[in-house]
Amino acid sequence: MILHQEKSFEGAIEAALLGSGWRAGVPEHYSRKLGLDTSELFVFIGATQQAAWDKLCAYYGNPSEAQRSFTQHLAKQIDERGALDVLRWGVKDKGVLIKLAYFKPAHSITDDALRLYRANRLTVTRQLAYSESNHNTLDLMLFVNGIPVATAELKNPLTGQTVEDAKRQYREDRDPKELIFARRALVHFAVDPDLVFVTTRLARDRTRFLPFNTGSAGPGVSGGAGNPPAGASGYRTSYLWEQVWHPDTWLDLIRRFLHHDKESKALIFPRYHQWHAVTRLAAHAASHGSGHNYLVMHSAGSGKSNTIAWLAHRLSSLHTGSDVDTERLRPNEPVFDKIIIITDRVVLDRQLQDTVFQFEHVPGVVQRIDKDSSQLAAAIQGETAKVIITTMQKFPYVLNQVEGLKGKQFAVIVDEAHSSQSGESAAALKKVLLKLGSDAVDESGDLLTAAALARGRHETLSYFAFTATPKPKTLELFGTKDPTTGDVKAFHTYSMRQAIDEGFILDVLRQYITYKSYWKLANANPDDPEVDPKKAGSQLARFALLHPTMQAQKAEVIVEHFRKHTLGQLGGRAKAMVVTSSREAAVRLHTAIQKYVDTNGYPDCHALVAFSGDLNLDGVEVTEPRINGFSETELPERFAYTAADDRHAGTPRAKQQTEYKILVVAEKYQTGFDQPLLTTMYVDKLLKGVAAVQTLSRLNRTHPLKAQGDVFVLDFVNEAGDIAQDFKPYFETAATTPTDPNLLYTAQHAVMSHPVLVQSEMQAYAEALLAAEQKATTDTGLARAHASLYRFTEPAVQRFNALAEDDPEAAKEFRSALRDFTRMYAFLSQVVPYHDEDLERLYLYGRALLNRLPRRQDPSVDIGEVQLTHLRVSKTGENDASLSPEGEQMLPGFLGGGAGRQHDPEKVLLSDLIDEFNDRFGIGLGEADKVWFEQQIVAAAEDGAMQAAAIVNDEDNFGVVFEKRIEDVILSRHDDNGKLMQRYLDDENLRSRMHQFARRQAYQMIRSRKGIA
Repeated sequence: MILHQEKSFEGAIEAALLGSGWRAGVPEHYSRKLGLDTSELFVFIGATQQAAWDKLCAYYGNPSEAQRSFTQHLAKQIDERGALDVLRWGVKDKGVLIKLAYFKPAHSITDDALRLYRANRLTVTRQLAYSESNHNTLDLMLFVNGIPVATAELKNPLTGQTVEDAKRQYREDRDPKELIFARRALVHFAVDPDLVFVTTRLARDRTRFLPFNTGSAGPGVSGGAGNPPAGASGYRTSYLWEQVWHPDTWLDLIRRFLHHDKESKALIFPRYHQWHAVTRLAAHAASHGSGHNYLVMHSAGSGKSNTIAWLAHRLSSLHTGSDVDTERLRPNEPVFDKIIIITDRVVLDRQLQDTVFQFEHVPGVVQRIDKDSSQLAAAIQGETAKVIITTMQKFPYVLNQVEGLKGKQFAVIVDEAHSSQSGESAAALKKVLLKLGSDAVDESGDLLTAAALARGRHETLSYFAFTATPKPKTLELFGTKDPTTGDVKAFHTYSMRQAIDEGFILDVLRQYITYKSYWKLANANPDDPEVDPKKAGSQLARFALLHPTMQAQKAEVIVEHFRKHTLGQLGGRAKAMVVTSSREAAVRLHTAIQKYVDTNGYPDCHALVAFSGDLNLDGVEVTEPRINGFSETELPERFAYTAADDRHAGTPRAKQQTEYKILVVAEKYQTGFDQPLLTTMYVDKLLKGVAAVQTLSRLNRTHPLKAQGDVFVLDFVNEAGDIAQDFKPYFETAATTPTDPNLLYTAQHAVMSHPVLVQSEMQAYAEALLAAEQKATTDTGLARAHASLYRFTEPAVQRFNALAEDDPEAAKEFRSALRDFTRMYAFLSQVVPYHDEDLERLYLYGRALLNRLPRRQDPSVDIGEVQLTHLRVSKTGENDASLSPEGEQMLPGFLGGGAGRQHDPEKVLLSDLIDEFNDRFGIGLGEADKVWFEQQIVAAAEDGAMQAAAIVNDEDNFGVVFEKRIEDVILSRHDDNGKLMQRYLDDENLRSRMHQFARRQAYQMIRSRKGIA
């Protein structure tokens, strides 16, 4: 039947396009040699630029020669500059500028601009023969004023072909060297009734098609790959020709979205969710003006940098619509005066500048603030920079350097939004942009009210916040309230599920292997002290987990697993990350890994360590650069180096001495580290919530050589099921319940119920603080002013000390209540327009007072001599923890409140606590799991000469005999653990510590057995 044929599908698309403003192209009007539809080209020029064309005809002598010469010149210009640049900026011929397209103006004031825009001729040509060397045809070709901009191959599953056949046709049957593919059309679509894929470059079997689909649940909401069921059109993919190919949208894409990546030179065409997010955000702002917050929940792999660049440029020229009719908004007015991007990523600065320059051809539109606060102040006040890139930390020092900002409207784009933006940095940003620190005094009458006003939402300030993992606070700060349920959720979503389904990121939970450490301790103290179970328990666990034997076993598991499973991946380029719980743990595990590598002669498993600051370890000051042998800034590049790439290129780097395969980290590189070569992660740290998602997501980046089966997690601490639960809220989408604003008054009452604070003192402090901020013009002056304010908190400190003497628990409750209130107010004041002087006063004073309150020094716990007697690190499960679709997940709202009155725990005997730990962590351990060195001590204690010496000598004199004998005992039993034996022989410090520990243990063991005290 003809209805089932491909041309019926083709005809339906053409009919829809013709109904929206496109014209039907004539295949015979296409010049295969020039790659242009010359008929449409000259109709457009005649309708829009007759005077310029007449001038050009005069230069050439007659219209025919002008047409012939101009089309040749235009074809050459497209060859040299590209069709995109020619469409945007036109060409000059004999000094005459001929525009090749007119784009919709930012506002509709100029009737002539709209007339020219409407004169564009968008044509769709079916079955176009494009080649001079064969008779191949393209199903659809889209032209703008005679210049080809897009091709499309259509397939109909009813005839047994799908979009995959369209992609195959582009790869196998379309010669990339043909003029239409090499230097004319910007983008190529593979389409069937269900799916759309797109590419900007044909390269035979290396052609990469990207999905251009809305998502299975529709655009901007959670879902998987694909498109929702068909609507009235009967096609799931009708959005392509009804929305994306609509003349207004298509010209806007050419004008504002398509651009060349500066490094790769590739042409970037937006993915559907990027285009939809930017246009939807801009449309809402144009209709509602400034003063609204937007949360964009886009997964890793969503192309967030490009989305931010497109949004920033769009907002910088955004005008209200002509039909706006509100008291505050007027039609055809700029919505924002400045766009400020808050980010720490330098790469975003470069990308933004390159991208926006292609749109504007004006330097300086984007400015990064990389110096001091005066540079930021100048950029905010200046006219040239419309888009400013800075960090949140710079704003507290700008307040008194800016003038005349009142009434200006700002869009703030927050890259990687999180709850820290609810504190003082966010309030400082608002004070600067609103200039409420001074100007609002005229309206409110005093500085305290002005400070309170500066915290909430304002009609001249909009936030556009981007994150893949919003916390409940982030949702409430930037999210949109659902009018039906009242829940707060993201304005636009591109889910982790869809990103995985579409192949932009990998599923990090599919191969999740768990290990568990089983261990037993022994109390080697001569007495049995009573200890605080919580503090002593923490020290016992730390002792076991950082014990050299434990670290050695984990190092062995890591290195052997890496060599067996990871080393050969990605053609020998694969890398691994080891995540540890502390800086000390990172250094000790890195040391253990490197020793294991060196001892076993594994030159292909060298490790680096990453941690911040200085660390005193065993009396030695260590830093990351000292251990690695180069600066912290060099680490990412050093770790990225692969010898395989050098071998492939045939030009090894002279400076690179070592190829590093394993990176051991403590906090650093667990967020924001984009290294596609990472395929394996070893986790030796308890991970919860957002931290779990952000940490494990270091593995999800794609690489041309990286397959889903290469991604692997080996976890020593967490359960796979718990990690899967942590991922759930971010797999599709998340929502939260708005906070009850009256919680803040409950928290205020909890603070004021203690006899510490006095209203008059708080008022005096607040007035002095705000006045000082007004007067201080430099960072130094501000610091000096703050220092002078200490005297206002002195009486409260004295009353607190008296309370602590009389009722220590009440003092702890006061401190806890004050801390809870300040945290709660810093957050809720951004969401709820309190404008309450009492709350602002208590907040300002409370923050200062908390820094001055003396802390009770809890007595430390000394667990003394403890020994690790048994240890086993073994696999407990091989899991596929991948998530299944479950829809929207509710995150618990912000409840506030702190702990009630705390009581000192009852003390327990250290030996009882150790027995409890052994029952919990030593299940199933037996003789085979005894720690090797402890076995050597037992062997020494059973030696007759040792027993005789211990009975008649004190411990020091016993040591003279012991030192001579213990080494013989250890060497005689070397077959028990050859690897640890090697460490014993090579490491003098380890050997000395082992001898000292063993002497005491053997001495006490012998005398105890003989009944000698």
